[in-house]
Amino acid sequence: MANNSPWIHQLDKTRIIRRLERDGEADVALIGAGIAGISTAFYLLKHTTKSVALMEGYQLAHGATGHNAGHLVSYFERPFRELVEEFGLELAVMAQRDVDSAWELLDEMYTEAGLDIPLSRFESYAGLSSKEQVLGHLENDYLRRKGGLHTKVVEICEDAEFIHEIPEKYHDHLALVSREEIAIKLETFDPQYIAVLSSQKGVMNSALFCQELVVYLLSTYPERLALYEHSPVGKVVVHKEGVVLDVGLHTFKCKNVVLCTNGFENLNLITPEGLAVNTRFHHNVHGIVAFMSAYLEPHTGMPAAISYYQREDKGLTDNPGDPYFYVTRRSYEHEKEEKHNLVCIGGPDYALEHLSTYDRNLDFSEKAKDQIDAFVRHTYDKKETLEYLFMWHGVMGYTKNLLRMVGPDPSFSHLYYNLGCNGVGLLPSIFAGNKVARQVKGEEFEPSIFDIPRVE
Repeated sequence: MANNSPWIHQLDKTRIIRRLERDGEADVALIGAGIAGISTAFYLLKHTTKSVALMEGYQLAHGATGHNAGHLVSYFERPFRELVEEFGLELAVMAQRDVDSAWELLDEMYTEAGLDIPLSRFESYAGLSSKEQVLGHLENDYLRRKGGLHTKVVEICEDAEFIHEIPEKYHDHLALVSREEIAIKLETFDPQYIAVLSSQKGVMNSALFCQELVVYLLSTYPERLALYEHSPVGKVVVHKEGVVLDVGLHTFKCKNVVLCTNGFENLNLITPEGLAVNTRFHHNVHGIVAFMSAYLEPHTGMPAAISYYQREDKGLTDNPGDPYFYVTRRSYEHEKEEKHNLVCIGGPDYALEHLSTYDRNLDFSEKAKDQIDAFVRHTYDKKETLEYLFMWHGVMGYTKNLLRMVGPDPSFSHLYYNLGCNGVGLLPSIFAGNKVARQVKGEEFEPSIFDIPRVE
């Protein structure tokens, strides 16, 4: 099966697409019309009087924004304890609060744009299968509470062999429960899971969200917003006075430019000092291709999001460390007035050395399909043949430190970043869009773990 995303399936196929057909200019150019670019545009238009141009190399929301799990999470790809070790508790806590703030920003965008597309928020769960995983998450929560953040207890199976080995400082952060309680929350009787984490998560079609938000922005700010699709930017030339974009046969001038992408792109950054920034940009980000599948079930209207951290000897993924699968369930209208539950499963992925090696139209990996199939059969004890209506893949840009790059370049004031998916891109993109817009406006912020490092 070819790359067949359920989120792209729901987009308006009759929408008129406009290319850049002549030289142009705007106060701010945003490269990338996914959720990072759309969120940045929303807050620039709301909080400034600047004109904004969205430059998209392919189509609106057809990159990682249209090829993800539709999963809203406010955690990092790195354990919180690692952030504390590297940056200190105060900055790590501030970063967590920054990402958490995206929930309110998302509500603000929905309300102001009058969006009625489905969005669900709910209590979600993650299953742990080893003592090391449990102790690691207990330390994360211990540090979060120490920093003033709210956490929920880690529920551990009452017959887990290592309970007596848990340090006393964690005792207020855990609760002992029966295996039946764990099975109910994880929706599986797989005995490998011996603990459960609880947190707020959500699900939405981020591609449809971007499409509907752009419709609102274009109608509300027709004189200040332009969207150019199928207009790939080849060069970003940064001068002291502003920026010039090389867009095929045309050039586009702007005072400021914001890179609102995965960061794994075919563009060159050129500055008066040479290619140091360009080298950092391309060497700081690498690509991961993620694979996801989905099938339909009878509609219940009960959304869910569950992560399953496997034992390393299960052999179901190629992921290093603690391999995991994630499952989401939400209401889904496949055809008009035909509602089902859409169950999405992801987990398999592989590293991408060069963007040129990724083909968005490539057939779905048979190996990834077999891994997902084996996980579903094992976890949910399914005997029948599984029919996946959707099977899709997408490139995620991972920065070296697995943190989003947010804000102005320290050497070039006209260059800004809202960059790096890192596997958890939706809420961080929204938070960063608001912050970058305010920085372009002239607001100053305290140092953050998302700041762009200087070129040495």
